[in-house]
Amino acid sequence: MLLLLLTTCDCFLRDHPSQYQAVRPTGGTSHMARLDPQIGPRLAALPCDLVWATTWEEEANIELAPRLGLPQLPVVNWPEPSAAHEREDQWFGLHWKTRTLVAWADTRPFARVDDEITDADRDWVSTHHPAQAILHRVASSRGLTDQDFAVLDEWLQLA
Repeated sequence: MLLLLLTTCDCFLRDHPSQYQAVRPTGGTSHMARLDPQIGPRLAALPCDLVWATTWEEEANIELAPRLGLPQLPVVNWPEPSAAHEREDQWFGLHWKTRTLVAWADTRPFARVDDEITDADRDWVSTHHPAQAILHRVASSRGLTDQDFAVLDEWLQLA
């Protein structure tokens, strides 16, 4: 079973005000005002299971899913890392989410979409994850684009 791990609400943003004026939440952050409601159906159409892997945790199902037209999704919860893991992650330059996402995916292929992915994360995943994985970096200033969807769809079709 393929997973697509959504790790930052920045993936759902539009960078030009004229593109997101239709979304006017009553509260929240400027990120909420920039949510692109067209992203949800496009994500739902990908051949994978969607999973929230954001620090919003369950709030993603409450605040983001309805605005994006997504159903309630499974949520990755973030445990407190051990001191040894923190030291190792710092040594390798590993993003703090990477180790948990690999453990959560277990032996399943997965795609991680985030604006904070580095080569250190990709190297660590390729060494520590037994299945296929793609770590796709999305610029927080623009969110998911047609090109990003093409990359993800192609990888998911081949995985």
